[in-house]
Amino acid sequence: TRRPGVGREVATLAWEPAVEMFESDHEVVVRAELPDVDPKQVEITVTSDAITLKGERKHEQEEKGRNYYRRELRYGTFARTLPLGTEVKSGDAKATYKDGVLEVKIPKSERVKPTSVKVQIA
Repeated sequence: TRRPGVGREVATLAWEPAVEMFESDHEVVVRAELPDVDPKQVEITVTSDAITLKGERKHEQEEKGRNYYRRELRYGTFARTLPLGTEVKSGDAKATYKDGVLEVKIPKSERVKPTSVKVQIA
């Protein structure tokens, strides 16, 4: 007998990593959850106002004798383009990968950094 919700259900939706973005006075930081993704296979493109992340989370080989009840883990290629909300120095972006999280730090353009001006009071 087959029970509802049990069987060879396969997730068919496209996979895209969850991201968070924030900025400080001097840089924009983009973090993406990329578990089980080889960081050497991630393509990062930064323009003056956007960042694109492309890569692939490869599917593990199915083993004979496994009868999956449910498969919700998502695999496949992904591509995300995110507007940065401010102008940045794209050539100075730095990326790190630790514990399944990609972090890209991009310095802001000099034109958008806040400046302090002393006002002379007469």
